[in-house]
Parts: sequence; C-alpha cells; structure tokens
Amino acid sequence: MADEKISELFKQYKNTGDIALRNTIAEKYLYIADILAKKFVGRGVEYDDLRQVASLALLRGIDRFDPDLGMQFTTFITPTITGEIKNYFRDKSRIVKVPRRLGELSAAVKRFSSEYEAKNGVKPRVRQIAEGLGVSEEDVVKALEIGGIASLDSFAVDGEGETEQSLYSLLSDGEDKYEVFELKETLRAAMRDFTDTEKKVIAYRYIEELSQSETAKRLGVSQMFVSRMERKLLAKLKETLKDSL
Repeated sequence: MADEKISELFKQYKNTGDIALRNTIAEKYLYIADILAKKFVGRGVEYDDLRQVASLALLRGIDRFDPDLGMQFTTFITPTITGEIKNYFRDKSRIVKVPRRLGELSAAVKRFSSEYEAKNGVKPRVRQIAEGLGVSEEDVVKALEIGGIASLDSFAVDGEGETEQSLYSLLSDGEDKYEVFELKETLRAAMRDFTDTEKKVIAYRYIEELSQSETAKRLGVSQMFVSRMERKLLAKLKETLKDSL
C-alpha cells in the first residue's frame, strides 16, 4: 500500500471514525506488533498475551496518530507499542506474589537503609546492610531487586555495595533533555571497546530492561557477578562520557 494511500486512510479515519478504516490500517501495521511482542518473549509472559497487548496498543496508537504532523506512522507506533508492553510488565510485576521471607527481608533492608542514611548522611553499602541484618550480600541484592525493572533512570547497586547511580547521571549536567534514543546512541558509541559480555550486560540491563537475576540467567553467571560487573562498567562509561561530551 503506497504511503499516499495510507496517509489518506488516516485522514479519512480521523474525520469519520470509521472502524472499518481503522481495521484496514491495523492490518497494514500488525507486523510491527508481532515483531515487538516477540522481542519480549522469554520474560515469563506467553507470546499470545504479549501480542494481544501489542495489538491493542496498535489500535490505540491509530486513534491517537495525527497524519497532519508529517511523521511516519512507523516512527510513532514503534515506541508507543514498546511502552505499552513495558507498562504491562511493570503492572504484572506489582501483582506477582513475592516469597514471604524475601518480602520481609526487603522491608527490613528499607528500614535499615533509611535509619543508616538518617544517622550517617549516606546510603549504606550492600556489605553493611548484610552485616547489619545478619544475612548474605546475595540476599540483600535480591531484596533490593524485588519489583524492580531496570530502566535508563534506574539505579545500579554494586555487589560490593558501591554507591548507587543511574545511567542519566553518567551524562554531564543539562543532558537530561536528550531523548532516550539519543542517550542510547551516545552510550552505544561509548561502548565500542567493551567485550561482548560487557555489552550484553548493559544491553540486558538498560536496553531490554531485565533484572540482574534475569541477566545472570541469560549469561550463565551469578547475580553477584552481574552486579559487580555492572558497577565497573558504569564507572567506565562515566569516565568515557566525561571526555566525549
């Protein structure tokens, strides 16, 4: 279907609200929903469910798209569908039943951290939390990960308890106005000299937004290994970006 014809269909649908027109447009772009749904397979949700979420996002996107803005629909709908799928995972993570022991530990970690920071003016390290609560550092890391889906503005916690920081914090002041895409491109350029494993850690954690435990499973290593490597890589990126921006 030519771009001129699809553009005309969008204009007609905007003016008439004809469901038949919407369905015709949806059939044209359903392949995008299929591709994006497949991208998120393997995270505990069946493909059919992901496809349904993506398809509904496609329909909502068609309703919201304004053909008069001069933007390609594919440019508009791809991040729209991706965002809906990620929101689905976030909503799902909130209702997943957490093991009682881990839930209690998570609450204890939060209390300990708040009390420690109030008393000392800084956040406690993972090692300090573990010692204070009489548990392993691995358990502390797991407790910190409960309900967490990493993103570009999420915090990375080192297995040795180094200070938390976000990927946005690696950029100089004022860079927050950049779109996420531009940030990813900047980071990709800074990762040219990374090993394949190092690139996978960053990609899994900050592009695919996997948790540390999920990343560890993909790499066949321990969660603590991922946590330690992540902290070192963030420090390396910070140094690289400081020189390039």
